[in-house]
Amino acid sequence: MKAGFAGISRQEMIHRMEKNTYDLLIIGGGITGAGIALDASSRGMKVALVEMQDYAAGTSSRSTKLVHGGLRYLKQFQVDVVAEVGKERAIVYENGPHVTTPEWMLLPFYKGGTYGKFMTGVGLRVYDFLAGVKKNERRVMLNKEQTLQKEPLLNDQDLSGGGYYVEYRTDDARLTIEVMKEAVKQGAHAVNYVKANQFLYENQQVKGALVRDLISGKEFTVRAAKVVNAAGPWVDELRELDHSKKGKVLQHTKGVHLVIDQSRFPLRQAVYFDTPDGRMLFAIPREGKAYVGTTDTVYEEDLAHPQVEPEDLDYVMKAIQLMFPSAGVTYDDVESSWAGIRPLIYEEGKSASEISRKDEIWQSETGLITIAGGKLTGYRKMAETVVDLAAKLLSETSGHVFRSCQTKQMPISGGHVGGSGGYRAFVEQLINEGQQYGFTQEEASSLAAMYGSNTERLYQIAERLEQDGQEYDLPAPLLTQLQYAMEEEMAVTPADFFVRRTGSLFFRIQQVEQYKSAVIAYMSEANAWTDMEQDMYNQELEQLIREAKPQRV
Repeated sequence: MKAGFAGISRQEMIHRMEKNTYDLLIIGGGITGAGIALDASSRGMKVALVEMQDYAAGTSSRSTKLVHGGLRYLKQFQVDVVAEVGKERAIVYENGPHVTTPEWMLLPFYKGGTYGKFMTGVGLRVYDFLAGVKKNERRVMLNKEQTLQKEPLLNDQDLSGGGYYVEYRTDDARLTIEVMKEAVKQGAHAVNYVKANQFLYENQQVKGALVRDLISGKEFTVRAAKVVNAAGPWVDELRELDHSKKGKVLQHTKGVHLVIDQSRFPLRQAVYFDTPDGRMLFAIPREGKAYVGTTDTVYEEDLAHPQVEPEDLDYVMKAIQLMFPSAGVTYDDVESSWAGIRPLIYEEGKSASEISRKDEIWQSETGLITIAGGKLTGYRKMAETVVDLAAKLLSETSGHVFRSCQTKQMPISGGHVGGSGGYRAFVEQLINEGQQYGFTQEEASSLAAMYGSNTERLYQIAERLEQDGQEYDLPAPLLTQLQYAMEEEMAVTPADFFVRRTGSLFFRIQQVEQYKSAVIAYMSEANAWTDMEQDMYNQELEQLIREAKPQRV
């Protein structure tokens, strides 16, 4: 890993950005921006990326956490979307098997439901074909008894059977971080908490941006031959800055997810089920929890802080109680939750659920390239299309010819494990090695599964920090992850660590409550924070914890 992607190295990165002129400036550090940075830098482009929050802080840490083939788009006859994302998910898995896991999904069908036996069978067969599904992952049709064997908690009234097929579960924020780290390794300069406030123009063409470091308050300019607007929900705000918000615009929709401990909701099997109003929800077991979502409602409020409102909570809870009545899940069982914004392209007369998830690329008269819409699964292909366009435009003005796309068979950071075929053996080796560093088998297994080929770096950090854990009252695995996040994943705030680097706020909220003070103290010493800064970060975490616990009216 090249130096400079540590939280404490942000100023060094900012200094580099001020001095250089780039081929490409990317605004937005979600999965789309990270993918573009990796694609462009691996082709030999000089790349800068700025993100006004933390990496993946918006949509890219608040999805259903599936790299999925888009089965539901068959229902809307979006055959091209299914075909593309189906093939792309196999590439995403191969390049990062540590952040993407095959997950068998059960689609139960009921008399009078959205999906009948015939339509489910046909739909899954077409899906297998379009998505290029591997032979050993093709759909299996189950009768009622077999369906209940897979998931005994299902409502058995009017149950006819089920379809059994493979989706891919991911950690969306970690996927984004790993792609970003690989982009930095390829030479990209990336920095978080830097907001683009104004575009720079030469001969009426965008040639960079005036930006502000939101940590220090410092303003500086980043100059580039081409600028890409990959700001997700904020895409239209940047188009307004460029005076080019014409034609198509975004339609923001909100999706929420609830997290329940397996002791209260012992879900064995990932389930994709329909609700009385025709929407489809996922219920997915993960790390001793089960999470359920998502809603799809038009959203016109604060883009940075979407909330789980009482009506969202009611909607998902009623769906759980209807589909899994024997579990007896109550509102008090919800441990955590999250809400995310989908930046979709507005289509008149269509409901939130009906709007296409297809991505589109626009270029303004000033040369600003904007990418909007799209799916997490398709991030690599979206990036390829954007960078193809940028490479063509750059070669027209400079005569420089860049390499073609390199990312189809390029492991992301942590993914250098011998592909999906070599992954299990690689992890077993890491688990054995971790026990030699004093981790239990369970701790080493957890670290290896999360960090892949970067795990050895964490082991080295653990050895170095052996005494610090006792001083700060932090368990060795958590301290190791924290130091790694600060050194090599540009974690600047405690929220960066607990939300985006580890997902603890969503899946281990008690751990956040237990160790937040110790983590703040440790980061404070490393970053020389004032008492006021410590208090600010503590308040931010307290607020996030409150927001994660949805309230009834």
